[in-house]
Parts: sequence; C-alpha cells; structure tokens
Amino acid sequence: MVAFAFVSLSCFEMVWESVGPTSALAEGNLSLRGVKGEGVPKDYKEALNWYRESAHHGYALSQFVLGLVYAKCKGVFPDYEEAAKWYLKAGEQGDADAQNNLGLMYADGRGVTRDCRKAANWFRKAAEQGNADAQNSLGCMYANGEGVPQDYKEAQKWLARSAEQGDGIAQFTLGMMYANGRGVVQDHKEALRWYRKAAEQGNADAQNMLGRMYTNGDGVTQDLVKAYAWHNVSNANGDLYAVNFRDEVAKTITPDQLDEAMKLSRKWFEEYQSKD
Repeated sequence: MVAFAFVSLSCFEMVWESVGPTSALAEGNLSLRGVKGEGVPKDYKEALNWYRESAHHGYALSQFVLGLVYAKCKGVFPDYEEAAKWYLKAGEQGDADAQNNLGLMYADGRGVTRDCRKAANWFRKAAEQGNADAQNSLGCMYANGEGVPQDYKEAQKWLARSAEQGDGIAQFTLGMMYANGRGVVQDHKEALRWYRKAAEQGNADAQNMLGRMYTNGDGVTQDLVKAYAWHNVSNANGDLYAVNFRDEVAKTITPDQLDEAMKLSRKWFEEYQSKD
C-alpha cells in the first residue's frame, strides 16, 4: 500500500475482500455497491458512512481505510486530524499500513504536532511487521539522525530490508551509502547494483548516478555511450541536473556513438519510465 494513496475502487474492493464474514461484511457490501453505483446512486459520502460504521465497530482495516478517506478521498474534504485519529485506532490494533501513515503524519506535522520521535516509533512498529515504506522511512531517519540517534549501520539495515522488497527509493539510498562508504565498506560494484535496481524502476536520481558511474568507470568498465543514455533517460524522467552531465559526455563521444546512445536512450526510456 502506497502511503496516502488515493482511495480508488481497488481500495474499497480490498476492504470488501479482507474484512471477512463478520457483521461488518454487510456494511462493506453496501459501501462497495455505493461506490460502484450498483443498485444505489454512486455516492462516495454514502460509502464513507458505511465504512465509518464498520470502523466504530472496531475493525482495524476499516479504521485504516477511513483514515485514508479523510486524508485524501472523493466525497469529503481532507481532514488530517480525523485521519490521524483513525490511523491511531488501527495502528494500536497492529495495522502496519496505518502505523506507517501515522508515522508520516508525525514526520510532516499533518493532523498532529510534528514529532520525529513519535514518527520513528510508528515507523518502527510498521517496519518490524515488514512494511517496506516504513523500513525505508526508518532507515532514512537513522541516516539523518531524526527522531533517533544518527546510526548509519542501523540505517543500512532497515534500508536493505526495504530495498530487498523492491522499494526504489531505498534501493537508491542504499546505493548512495555503498558509493560513499556510510555504514558499510565503500563498494562501487554494490552501489552500481542498487542504483541499477532503482533505475530500472524509473528512479531518475538512480539513473543519473548510473550515468556518472559509467562516465567515471566506478564499479563498471567505462562506457560513455551508456553514460550518455542513462543521463538522457534521467533527464527525460525529470532530473533537471542530468542534462548537464549528459551534455558533458556528448563532448567526448563520436557522432556514431551519439547515434547509438540516442537509440539506447529511447529503448531504456520506454522500459524504465518514472512511475511518479
């Protein structure tokens, strides 16, 4: 679950499938019908009413979804204080997504007073349950010393857990740690491996760093064609700084190499577009 994701039909369908055969099932069914417009007018506010009933009955998943609804959903205006209230109820019951989102609210000061210690505490609860977003956030807090003492080894531990689950931001950050030797022994090949994983998910920063590594031959044989291509793809995916590195590489390659790099750029851009 992506933090603060828009509550779409798929989110409501997830609730319908996950609540189970309880008294909330009938409420979830009516809510789902209301959202889809099956037999009743398509009405997000009416759907919200049914989820509120289920949440008041103590169902953590409904409480979590209600928090999402208040944070960002059709049918109501954002109410971060109300969202935090429902995330707290669900989080106290052990819902990892709610714990992660509550951590984000404390980190950003949305709906609650900003408190990095509390943010780290909620991220930890979710991270220990395997939530990749929370593992990434907790790792970043250790790296920056926010809410917890700065500890690069602890940062590496949590970032690695998140990265192994496929979190592109954690993969990029882990690549940076290996490139700079923070919390780990400096290892350009390992940095390259994590940058590549993030780059192939469309992470523009990682794509730019791959270009730098191919330019300098760090952890890989120097290849200016690939360097140009990665910088070009990074720029196309939104990294405004990548164009400067790309243009510097362009000064050092032949017209034939530039043509090859452009073809490679188009291929990789189709494969590795940003998901943002």
